[in-house]
Amino acid sequence: MWSVHNLFSHSCSRKKAFQITKSFLPILEWLPNYRVKEWLVSDIISGVSTGLVATLQGLAYALLVAVPVGYGLYSAFFPILTYFFLGTSRHISVGPFPVVSLMVGSVVMSMAPDDNFLIGGSNATGTNGTEILIDTDSRDAQRVLIASTLTFLVGILQVVFGVLQIGFIVRYLADPLVGGFTTAAAFQVLVSQLKIVLNVSTKNYNGVLSIIYTLIETFENIGSTNIADLIAGLLTIFVCMVVKEINDRFKHKIPIPIPIEVIVTIVATGISYAADLEKKYNAGIVKSIPRGFLPPEPPDVSMFSQMIAASFSIAIVAYAIAVSVGKVYATKYDYAINGNQEFIAFGISNIFSGAFSCFVATTALSRTAVQESTGGKTQVAGIISAGIVLIAIVALGKLLEPLQKSVLAAVVIANLKGMFMQVFDVPRLWRQNKVDAMIWVFTCIASIILGLDLGLLAGLLFGLLTVVLRVQFPSWGGFGNIPGTDIYKKVKDYKNAVEPEGVKILKFSSPIFYANIDGLKSSLKSTVGFDAVRVYNKRLKALRKIQKLIKKGKLKATKNGIISEPGVSNEAFETDEEPEDNEDLQVPTKEVEIQVDWNSELPVKVNIPKVPIHSLILDFGAVTFLDIVAVRSIKTIIREFERIDVKVYFASYQDNLISQLERSAFFDDTVRKDMFFLTVHDAVLYIRNQMAYSDNQDPIFEKISLMQESKEPIEFTETIQPADELDVQEEAMRRLAS
Repeated sequence: MWSVHNLFSHSCSRKKAFQITKSFLPILEWLPNYRVKEWLVSDIISGVSTGLVATLQGLAYALLVAVPVGYGLYSAFFPILTYFFLGTSRHISVGPFPVVSLMVGSVVMSMAPDDNFLIGGSNATGTNGTEILIDTDSRDAQRVLIASTLTFLVGILQVVFGVLQIGFIVRYLADPLVGGFTTAAAFQVLVSQLKIVLNVSTKNYNGVLSIIYTLIETFENIGSTNIADLIAGLLTIFVCMVVKEINDRFKHKIPIPIPIEVIVTIVATGISYAADLEKKYNAGIVKSIPRGFLPPEPPDVSMFSQMIAASFSIAIVAYAIAVSVGKVYATKYDYAINGNQEFIAFGISNIFSGAFSCFVATTALSRTAVQESTGGKTQVAGIISAGIVLIAIVALGKLLEPLQKSVLAAVVIANLKGMFMQVFDVPRLWRQNKVDAMIWVFTCIASIILGLDLGLLAGLLFGLLTVVLRVQFPSWGGFGNIPGTDIYKKVKDYKNAVEPEGVKILKFSSPIFYANIDGLKSSLKSTVGFDAVRVYNKRLKALRKIQKLIKKGKLKATKNGIISEPGVSNEAFETDEEPEDNEDLQVPTKEVEIQVDWNSELPVKVNIPKVPIHSLILDFGAVTFLDIVAVRSIKTIIREFERIDVKVYFASYQDNLISQLERSAFFDDTVRKDMFFLTVHDAVLYIRNQMAYSDNQDPIFEKISLMQESKEPIEFTETIQPADELDVQEEAMRRLAS
């Protein structure tokens, strides 16, 4: 029996271990189920097509990172190898992406500017006295080291995020924010590649307004444009965009998209080699592409402190782009992506790639679209595309050396079309949600002006601020009943909604906490049409004046109300602005109960706001939580309305609120649980029932006890005053409050 139990436990532990292994290595999940006959041919065709595009994009995006173009090939090859085993998306093409490449490039340029590599440490010039001599070999080596070190650090951060299970962080990058950010990045990429298309030299600007400075200097030096490079670049942009449009429009008729970047590159390389454009027209060409692989190198850990802030934003952006693209295809093909595993997959890919002089990998939208549209079913297509890049690294590098850099820059620009088209989302966003449109525009402008890293942070903070403001100033309104139903709608929006007589209903559509409690109080005043505290204070002021006049004999208090002495002119009509007399009044020993109709004209000139309601219902259907400040404030609100004889009720509350209120010591003799109703209609029916069976006393009238001295006999009751009896004014206030 023991051995069977032991065997069962051993089997369970093995199964659990295998499940954990499969979650870390998703390839164990999908590869055993790979349909060779159905999928292999499609994956091979897709892999070859994607590999050709990846080769060209790797070369082109290396220009954004400011490293020799050959390193772009490494960045298009190594990340795929690890993602093949660790990734959960079957369709994304892993490798460089222009936005991320530009962010890496901004760090590289700021840490290794040209000025640090002037020959001899001085502004040595060429024979013509115009060219600054730069030690390009040392500069390029340093930039490659910075890029690979940054990639290594980004990988570490991504792995940490994945292990800590904080893939949810990407949720704070809302679609409008990502749209504005990527559009701004596309503009930054365009400006950075414009000088390469024109073959115009400029300083390396970084930080705030760097894009403006680069544009200004580019146009200042536009007279030195190389015509051969300009023509090649413009032709490449035109041809690529036209063919991409054809691919888009006729994608149902064309089985495989035309790999126009590859065709243009081959043709441009042939023309450059045949016409010897470098020597005859001084065209800027690739010149040298390393053949084969470089040995792995460790990162320079001493640089971590200088790039930690930038690496954080790059890690998040790279992950967000990859996951958002991956989810599109996962939804289309009905499978799931594990966000935390994607963090780990890209993190390990970047750590591995960083050791081989690569720059940060994510996915490119255009490359992924090629992989999916050409029939790619799994990451087998990705590994085959890596094989095509491998051939280029090992054998074809030499053949691409005559290629003009302006052609590569033009390929980058042509691939920005999709990101620029996002501008047309703004009018639609404005119609649908103005706040989202503002987030888009703000993030775009901030990223253009401040740079991508600060711009992303500014956009993120602005987005969070809009959330805070929407919670702090939520929608609210007075509700009324749709006749003949138990449905209640906003009176402002529905003309046939009728407010129950003597009842106001307020719905506050937000959690209530310290930041928006003033908004609740303000909305209450607007809904009921008066300030409960002001009404109470005005009534007390009127009472004080009535008491003075009763004492002087100018008014009499009876059970039926307050009347003036016959034949005595009433001097009670005093201005509201009269200074209050806080002098203690003598406390008589006799009292009489009278009624004051606060909505009628009083014999004292005090402007007392009318209170046309007897009940207030707070609809808490949209209130998900209350903090301690809100609980105390709501309790105060109840007491403020109760003392002017307005009952407060709560409706449509969520279940967790009652337990939360109990923990906050909300309930007492005044605030009871029978004030809470499941629906607004239940509360209204209860109020009607209470009014129907009341003793027909108008709730607007208040019973107050007033002390008076009179010569005429009045029915009264003796009261034994305690030793510490309050004065008349305070006694009136106490009784009114009760």
